[in-house]
Amino acid sequence: MKDSLVEGLSVTRKFTVDKARTIDFMGEDLRIYATPELIRDIEQTCRDLLVEHCDEGEDSVGTHVSVAHTAATPMGMDVEITATVAKVEGRLVTLEVVASDNLEECGKGKHTRFVVDMAKTGERLAAKVAKANV
Repeated sequence: MKDSLVEGLSVTRKFTVDKARTIDFMGEDLRIYATPELIRDIEQTCRDLLVEHCDEGEDSVGTHVSVAHTAATPMGMDVEITATVAKVEGRLVTLEVVASDNLEECGKGKHTRFVVDMAKTGERLAAKVAKANV
């Protein structure tokens, strides 16, 4: 990890709530931003922020998500997600996140990620797969 990964760093990403990001179980007229898609977009935004501060061969993985999805966002609207580094404890990074659609805040919470060495992670995963015989 680079020394540039410090508390207070922030990034904002914009997403359009397309059909793939919506729920379908309430019918076509009630397609709204699905909570799992909000969380996926939060994770991607946080990863985008961290990867800029990773050394070559490093990336980050999510370890915890705590998000309140507080307002419905209809299909076709844009959502902006802002992620801010709240705490850096070694390789463990906690980010505060806020999501807002064109009219209001629609989500808020925290996301924790761990910066990993991809080669070491690959070795651990290969050993686990071998042990599980899959």
